[in-house]
Amino acid sequence: MDLQGVVGFAGHVPNGLILHKDQTRLIYPLGCTIVLKRLLKHQQEFLVGHQYPISALCMNKDGTLLASGEDSHMGFTARIIVWDLQTMKIKYELNLHKAKVQSLAFSPNGAYLASLGGEDDNKLILWDLATGEPICGSSAANDSAKVVKFFNNDSERMVSAGKYHIRTWKIDRANRKMRPTDCKLGAIKRVVHTVVIDAEDAYIYAGTLSGDVICINAEKQMFKGIGPRKKPFGCGVQVMELTKSGDLLIASGDGTIALMSSARLNVRRRKKIEGKITSIQFEEKKDHFFIGTQQCSIYCVALSDFEHELRSSAHYKPVHAVAFPPNFSNLFVTAANDIRVWNRNTLSELLRIQIPNLECHCITISKDGKQIVSGWSDGRIRAFTPQTGKLIYVINDAHFGKVNSIVLKADCETLISGGDDGCVRVWKATLDSQTLTISWKEHASPVTHLELNASEEVVLSASGDGSCIMWDLVMMHRISALFAQNQFTHIAFHPDQSQIITTGADRKITWWCATDLETIRVVDGSDSAIINSLSLDEAGNCFASAGGDEVVKLWNYDMGEVTHEGVGHSGAISDVVISPDKSNIVSVGEECGVFVWTFPKQDDSAMVQTEV
Repeated sequence: MDLQGVVGFAGHVPNGLILHKDQTRLIYPLGCTIVLKRLLKHQQEFLVGHQYPISALCMNKDGTLLASGEDSHMGFTARIIVWDLQTMKIKYELNLHKAKVQSLAFSPNGAYLASLGGEDDNKLILWDLATGEPICGSSAANDSAKVVKFFNNDSERMVSAGKYHIRTWKIDRANRKMRPTDCKLGAIKRVVHTVVIDAEDAYIYAGTLSGDVICINAEKQMFKGIGPRKKPFGCGVQVMELTKSGDLLIASGDGTIALMSSARLNVRRRKKIEGKITSIQFEEKKDHFFIGTQQCSIYCVALSDFEHELRSSAHYKPVHAVAFPPNFSNLFVTAANDIRVWNRNTLSELLRIQIPNLECHCITISKDGKQIVSGWSDGRIRAFTPQTGKLIYVINDAHFGKVNSIVLKADCETLISGGDDGCVRVWKATLDSQTLTISWKEHASPVTHLELNASEEVVLSASGDGSCIMWDLVMMHRISALFAQNQFTHIAFHPDQSQIITTGADRKITWWCATDLETIRVVDGSDSAIINSLSLDEAGNCFASAGGDEVVKLWNYDMGEVTHEGVGHSGAISDVVISPDKSNIVSVGEECGVFVWTFPKQDDSAMVQTEV
């Protein structure tokens, strides 16, 4: 399946936000995917090649090459991919680091790439970009290194820094060596997170975890100064850049942006923005700059007065659920650490509903479009208006533990909920009163999903205890149940109500007769991981599945075969839904991303797998 667009930004990656030299595209990571987003158009391109989340990103001086490194696992290789941005293809794959790639840097002439491994690797390797082969390597230091950077005017010199050390390196290409020289800091001991070098390569400025900046004479490797002496930056200096005038632009872990004199190391101006700042990227004229935060927001800031505007935002915690309004496909709603309403075409945020220190686990939209009803980690059910996010009502203590699933009948008042306590509860909820009609406690494990039939007289409940129960909403009793050696995660009626399909931890998808609950067909839904979600189209011709294998699969319902696959997620997929107009499939997952796929043409019945 073709990926139409994504909402998300891996804001925790240091210097992960890059403005391309053509000034028209922002480049940033999202899990294993690299997104190239047009600034003035609602267009995105994608680079997919990593198997593990991206941990480092950098671009060469002329904007033709992009290097990305990944964060794998202990004992596994952490790859570096060098991308050709003109062809959007992989140029080299570099495989010498273990566990994690910490930092990357291109030389000014574009001949070399320097790569620094993470704490468990701690190797500094120099690569020849003409051949893609390593030239030499060395242990970065006795303690872990955090950053590597080339000098601006000399491709044979670079600097690395980290825990209690700052080193300059001289490349001896003839002998395939890198010769280090430790900078003399005296009694000063700091953990360095970021390094910049002035335009003349005369001074090195190192931002520290202690919230100050160290200035070093680059030629003599001698300490020159430290500042600010009073009021250091909270949560450490995370990233720095040099302005056109030679001053330092500082961003810290507490969200502070500051302009600091490079000569006297005193702060001239400060301003605070929400979230830990991890990236600064100047535009060409250097009068504006972009910043990326750990809360996955991107701002454009004016250098003159630090006035800023939000350019894009995303969830910064795993996304649990996604829903379209009934019979309306131009917007959708996602649930994570907050609730957000998105325009499907532009992928711009229309509304954000936040409740501090809580997470939303399920959402549904009323048939009249006037309520977003949501279940939260504190066991409460909350309803909000979709236009303003104003709270309509709260059902306190709806469940013991979190609320996992909610369905709302067409009358917009009858609400059925399932939670961690194994209860299925029916509520009568209006603006004036919210009353419990009945509570069923027959599941021994959390209720994972609820599904109404077309007449809204029956509700199905799936649970991790290996049972799915059919409840009569007219007579208010249990009709029947099905049992399997499985932890059910999702259950759904076929639109003609003749069949039910289920899935769960056994990685299988099962078709059941809706009348006698006998098994009709069982197929393998995944080879390796739990399936978390199913979504049928309104005609019942096909359905989508997704889960821990990070792949969105589109199935032919009658044949029970996969027709298309969408590869792009880099974490378990929590939920997937087909839009009412059958033009898109939206999936959300643990990497905090929202992926919008183009619904494939169904005249092609052959199995097609397209990696985006």
